[in-house]
Amino acid sequence: MSLSIEPADFAEPALHGFLQQHLDDMEPTAPPHSRHALDVEGLRRPGVRLWVGRQAGVIVATAALAEVSRGHEELKSMRTAPQFRGRGIARRMLDHVLADARSRGVRTVSLETGSMAFFAPARALYRSAGFVDCAPFGGYVEDPNSTYLTLQR
Repeated sequence: MSLSIEPADFAEPALHGFLQQHLDDMEPTAPPHSRHALDVEGLRRPGVRLWVGRQAGVIVATAALAEVSRGHEELKSMRTAPQFRGRGIARRMLDHVLADARSRGVRTVSLETGSMAFFAPARALYRSAGFVDCAPFGGYVEDPNSTYLTLQR
């Protein structure tokens, strides 16, 4: 089945549900101060771009970029619905947002993800795309529950 990737429509109720599921997935993984997923309002802020991946009209994935500073953006809200994982959807979403960043002259894309086993597949995906470990960036601080990665082009 093909994947279509398009800018998010915040008026779509299904998007709100999908994003809430993302927050719900994160809740048991770390204490509140170590969870950095954005809610709907955070994703609506200026400087944030959110995309949805759809199969047969159904949202199966999301990915966002949020401005850190000029030429530096953060990958946020990467999620593939559990029943669609392992099909290459996350790679397609990642490739899409990185191409968008490049097209706008963004030279650095960084991210924060969990350090726990739950996030091992995500860390492997990011590293396979060229991301390397880095120090906390933006407003982040050292946290044993977090892994910080960056990609420079």
